[in-house]
Amino acid sequence: MNTAPQTLAERTRRDFPIFSQDIAGQTQLIYLDHAATSQKPREVLDALQYYYAHDNANVHRGAHQLSARATEAFEAARETTAHFINARSSKEILFTRNASEAINLVARSWGDNNLQEGDEILLSLMEHHSNLVPWQLLAKRTGCLIRHIGITESGELDLDDLRSKLNQKTKFLSVVHISNTLGCCNPIEEVTDLAHKAGALVLIDACQSLAHQVIDVQSLNIDFLAGSSHKLCGPTGMGFLWGREELLNTMPPFLGGGEMIENVFLDHSTWAELPHKFEAGTPAIGEAIGMGTALNYLKKIGLEEIHSWEQQLTQHLFQELRNIDGIQILGPSPETQPNRGSLATFSVKNVHANDIAALLDANDICIRSGHHCCQPLHRHYGLNATARASLSFTSTLNEIDQFIEELQSTISFLKAHS
Repeated sequence: MNTAPQTLAERTRRDFPIFSQDIAGQTQLIYLDHAATSQKPREVLDALQYYYAHDNANVHRGAHQLSARATEAFEAARETTAHFINARSSKEILFTRNASEAINLVARSWGDNNLQEGDEILLSLMEHHSNLVPWQLLAKRTGCLIRHIGITESGELDLDDLRSKLNQKTKFLSVVHISNTLGCCNPIEEVTDLAHKAGALVLIDACQSLAHQVIDVQSLNIDFLAGSSHKLCGPTGMGFLWGREELLNTMPPFLGGGEMIENVFLDHSTWAELPHKFEAGTPAIGEAIGMGTALNYLKKIGLEEIHSWEQQLTQHLFQELRNIDGIQILGPSPETQPNRGSLATFSVKNVHANDIAALLDANDICIRSGHHCCQPLHRHYGLNATARASLSFTSTLNEIDQFIEELQSTISFLKAHS
């Protein structure tokens, strides 16, 4: 009789309907693309279904019972989100369509009204396009200058380069917490301390960290944080921006329309209080409720336990990948940076990443290939594309072993037919 304790994956996989489906009636899916989008537990799917089946109504506007119940669930999701990141108040949580919109909101609302020609914004070379393009558009509108922090040989943020580029013209720094390609976990407390001493505000793209480790915006001492529901076991089309209340109060609305107003006249309008000032129109009500359900699900499991299990998985993934000839893995190793992201981005000499992904998919193994919305970073490495295997708390050691076995076979086949 096997009395070994169940792993976290064994305890949680039954909560995810997608892992119980047969592919072509033959085998179970091996999903190693969690950094792109996470799978959804049954609790989240049920929450979406329940809202549309029982409480479907617009929020904040109706006097009837359906609207009251919808509003209560919607605002409860905001409270859950605030608690999840230890915000001081739920007023600091602005619901958006995704993290991209959250970053655009800051660039438009804070940036347009605070930056001018000659001011500088600091980004890093490893940023996702969503944390590059909004600032490029802002620079075109205002004439401010964007400077980029480099990376070290090990694929980590170059803090010496950051120090050299911070100056009295630096007004804003926006950086990813965990890189979706390098996997490195940036030292946000140190980065923020350096930026604040230079008089700059700090935004963190936390899409790759929120579902994998405890995030406390107060202890990080940052000014803004962007998050995305679909990477948190929640629905797509939903995200949030956290910002310091005192900053959000000074910022004008990003979009105009219903709900974000206090009074409307023919020639002018006044704005609602936080957070509604930034939430024009009918929101994604069911999706917000679903995100709140997902965050409660993650908290019920425990972010510390999730992080611990994923560290074991990542260590095993790297150990097995290193045994493959001709492979190059980007970013720091789990040995040098234990809190790195639970993913491995790699290239194989003389083999295209898209071919690897396509053949693995033929064997029901899902990984990512391409530039992962990080084209400047790939140009830095002289690569057109890479492959990426990314894990979650539902991943198993056996899945990694099967992936490695199929990857070796795939590489051998492609090299033999090149």
